[in-house]
Amino acid sequence: MNTSNAVRAEILTQAVPYIKEYTGKYVVAKYGGNAMTDPQLKKSVMQDILLLQLVGVKVILVHGGGPEISAMLKKLSIESHFENGLRVTDDDTMEVVQMVLAGKVNKSLAADLSALGGKAVGLCGIDGGLIKVHQKNEKLGHVGEIDEINTKILDDLLDGGFIPVISSIGIDDDGTPYNINADTAAAKIAAALHAESMVVMSNINGVLRDKDDENSLISQMSLADAEELKKSGIIAGGMIPKVDCCTNAVKEGVKKVFIINGEIPHAILIELLTDEGLGTMFTK
Repeated sequence: MNTSNAVRAEILTQAVPYIKEYTGKYVVAKYGGNAMTDPQLKKSVMQDILLLQLVGVKVILVHGGGPEISAMLKKLSIESHFENGLRVTDDDTMEVVQMVLAGKVNKSLAADLSALGGKAVGLCGIDGGLIKVHQKNEKLGHVGEIDEINTKILDDLLDGGFIPVISSIGIDDDGTPYNINADTAAAKIAAALHAESMVVMSNINGVLRDKDDENSLISQMSLADAEELKKSGIIAGGMIPKVDCCTNAVKEGVKKVFIINGEIPHAILIELLTDEGLGTMFTK
């Protein structure tokens, strides 16, 4: 046996206890950023999702698509405005969000999984009333605050051997569509399912004690740790809403939440199925 085969065998052996831990459990993966636009990274993410499903994990993929939405708005000469990190979504912008997220991006991801031999169903929160919302703030327009997740739809798909691929659009009681932050959508779906874990793919390695030092990664933190780090200013700026999403998911019943660097090939498998992991894990 050559070295590479020995290494592969060791990796598989190391993964066994983790596979046992996750088999039959829900794992929600939030996908976005550069990992969605780089073809090789995209393929590695799809392979990770499919492998998790093949070993018996009830895996759900939730995605955003901010850069794609911005690019299409620019093509159509529609200006983008943001308030506290949320896209102000008027009627014209909502049409583009729906077209890009629920159409182009969502169906592309479902097709990629199918091309690898998986069975994927692309849907958004409008389908079957999957994500029920109300308007978050009148000034933000069609930006939704989540009220309810219809988990039966997800369970029916998972029981049928399908991988749900969900774009972050919701619907209110009047049938009006709303744009939702993808991190928030993933967290609410994971909480509604009481998921074993949620994995948030980002363009950073996780939470850093020193934002300028990649070696200062905080590999694990509790809810109390997160609050202390926010008070001390170590968690600041754009990391605050991302960390809040993770801690809220834990508070609402998700056992473990990870922020990982989605630009590392097979980052999901490294985090979930190896001893060392690579990102920041949040626990109660």
